[in-house]
Amino acid sequence: MPVGTAFHERTFPLCTSLSYREWAGYYTVSSYETHHEHEYNAIRNACALIDITPLYKYIVSGKDATRLVNRVIARDINKVKIGQVIYCCWCDEQGKVIDDGTVTRLAENLYRWTAADPSLRWFRQNALGMTVDIEDVSERVAALALQGPTSGALLKKIAEADIANLKYFRVTRGKIAGVPVDISRTGYTGDLGYEIWIPWKDAVKVWDTLAREGRQFDLHAAGMLALDVARIEAGLILIEVDYFSSKKALIEAQKFSPFEIGLGKLVHLEKEHFIGRAALAAEQKRGGSPRRLVGLEINWPQVESLYESYGLAPQAPSVASRVPVPVYRDGEQIGKATSTTWSPTLKKMIALASVASGHSKVGTKLEMEMTVEAVRHRVGATVHELPFFNPPRKTATPV
Repeated sequence: MPVGTAFHERTFPLCTSLSYREWAGYYTVSSYETHHEHEYNAIRNACALIDITPLYKYIVSGKDATRLVNRVIARDINKVKIGQVIYCCWCDEQGKVIDDGTVTRLAENLYRWTAADPSLRWFRQNALGMTVDIEDVSERVAALALQGPTSGALLKKIAEADIANLKYFRVTRGKIAGVPVDISRTGYTGDLGYEIWIPWKDAVKVWDTLAREGRQFDLHAAGMLALDVARIEAGLILIEVDYFSSKKALIEAQKFSPFEIGLGKLVHLEKEHFIGRAALAAEQKRGGSPRRLVGLEINWPQVESLYESYGLAPQAPSVASRVPVPVYRDGEQIGKATSTTWSPTLKKMIALASVASGHSKVGTKLEMEMTVEAVRHRVGATVHELPFFNPPRKTATPV
């Protein structure tokens, strides 16, 4: 049975839809209202409060903490300063991605590591012979994502911390409602936003202050459906949807290297040995990866014409789809769209797709399968640069 997060006593009365899902053993709100429209609009036009407590969270400390992190992740942790956050992935010996997450350098040999899947065993297996302590703090640290154009203004009002000068992917320490918190300028929406890391026992106190003071900034609690639309617009991948962990893959085709899922920039082959380095170097030496992550912009006039041929009004998907859909070129299947949504901000139907590398160039004309009245059809789709949505406010400093 799932259990409530540290904020459950506040999120449950707000969730009038009773629409929940399970995330890492916790009840997580899909949408607070019957439809997620207001929650999405809060992310893009005001301020959204999202409970991200179910993330797995680890504290890595000790003399060899930096050595361990650098052995596991594909990025070079030695380039990361104290107070900096990085997005990264970690691979198995075959160079296939196990998981992706963030690593925050809190001190010279102190890190907070977040992951989508349980990772304690993998980290400890690779720490043998090292002087390092890896602690699972998932049930001791609550977390909130505060995302949207007015999120900075709200935090500046209530947080005892230098929010105005906090740079993108940096972290600072401060207090909210007298509670010691870490505030990082990070998020999963592709917009201006922050993530707040809170002692579990004081979580409700921080939520109440944000909710009370957030009214004038049009703060709304937001669930996973709204977040799904935002992350596709931002070109951000989701494990078990856009790629599979190599630990869970049943066949080779379900395993992905970082270069195949848009994470090639996070691989530093020039650094000291890390898990999967030899396989990734060999992949690059062979001339690259067979697949690529791309954005697709679906030809909406063709969608309209298709529905019109049935005497129907065109139907934009009301929620983001995580169902894989075939993608074609010249009648041959060359990949699949893994996440598809209607973008309310861009007024376009968009998708993230995995396609054969030879068809991944921006501007390439493809086709995507679309089913109307239980009949399969194809509509035009053009390869689009990622991200689809990238506002200057996301990285602008000062806020």
